[in-house]
Amino acid sequence: MLKELVIAIQSYIQAHQFIQKYKLWKWIIIPGIVYAILFMISMYYFGKTSSQFIEWLSFKTGLKNWIDRMQSGLLGFLFALAGFAFWIVQMLLYFSLFKYVWLIIGSPVFAYLSEKTEAIIEGKEYPFSFKQLASDIVRGIKLSLRNALWQTVYSLTIVLLSIIPVVGWVTPVLALTNECYYYGFSMIDYSCERRKLNPTESIFFVNHHKGLAIGNGLIFYLMHLLPVIGWVLAPAYAVIAATLSMRQINDWQEMKEA
Repeated sequence: MLKELVIAIQSYIQAHQFIQKYKLWKWIIIPGIVYAILFMISMYYFGKTSSQFIEWLSFKTGLKNWIDRMQSGLLGFLFALAGFAFWIVQMLLYFSLFKYVWLIIGSPVFAYLSEKTEAIIEGKEYPFSFKQLASDIVRGIKLSLRNALWQTVYSLTIVLLSIIPVVGWVTPVLALTNECYYYGFSMIDYSCERRKLNPTESIFFVNHHKGLAIGNGLIFYLMHLLPVIGWVLAPAYAVIAATLSMRQINDWQEMKEA
């Protein structure tokens, strides 16, 4: 798994070099600007909603009044820390819902970018087929809905854990890992589909190469720490990096079998 994590992370550097070399910027910038605008609007309202919910919950349960009566600096600190962890988990949950909407909207561009990347590497053109493109979009939507369901189940479990003092401190890490895995899964599936893997086979493959998915999703999320530029570049870089990392895994496996 560690080797796959390294491959997934390194593939982002290769993706940048690949985009520059083959001048793919128009497929990066335009969808990226749309994504960045939607991201900014969404996260603004998500942040407000999360803060208001925590405030409502603390007053409704009487926890805030109890902490105030205890007049304990340590309890106040632990309460603030738990509230922050709960806020982070909520934001990741909200973002995961936004992410799946974007994956559905952007599936035609992502499918094309993944195919274009592999066509350039192999030195051949995949003939355009509207029927195939429509099939890829439908498959992407179905898989996104399936992943959204399972990720929501896990995320709600993590949200419940985040309320528990001390235990809740580790939940942001669990939530982030969960997020990274499922986002990377969606990026890798474009390559799986081109290799004629059905959805069940794709799920099996990604489950056995979790490092690729987590690594791809991790850098995607870290790119969001770079305001505006990172938001614009993250989605397209993720799909190209996933395509490149898949080829490396296949080459590595072929070398092991030789």
